[in-house]
Amino acid sequence: MSTIAFSRSHVIAHAWKGVVAGLAGGIVFGMLMAMTGMLPMIAMMVGSQSAVVGGLVHLVISAGIGLVFGVLAGGFADRLWPVLGAGLVYGLVWWVLGGLALMPAFLGMPVFTIDQTAMMSLMGHAVYGIVAALALWGLSRGEEH
Repeated sequence: MSTIAFSRSHVIAHAWKGVVAGLAGGIVFGMLMAMTGMLPMIAMMVGSQSAVVGGLVHLVISAGIGLVFGVLAGGFADRLWPVLGAGLVYGLVWWVLGGLALMPAFLGMPVFTIDQTAMMSLMGHAVYGIVAALALWGLSRGEEH
């Protein structure tokens, strides 16, 4: 029974670290989106065109996918290069899932369209993954497994 509680507490700890890491990545990615005028498009997902609303929606999404990243990468998050690689791959996966498929479909736009906006989104998702990984690593350094 203590092993189950121990494992559950580790998953919860990794999840919360992932939320914080996801918010760190989301803030940096959000600044890039603000500079390129993309936040109103994010706001359209909730029926708004406000950049502030788009920023808030983006941070909620960032925290949620960061939570999953924390759980998935938590076991090796104290090792810099493996978690950085995982973060980059995770960001790229979310570019395909979110940027190319889910968001355009949700907004009634063509999916899997590779254009200048998609390439900027690729860069942003890669930055998200790297920043989230660095934050997760920083939160996990010295952690015993």
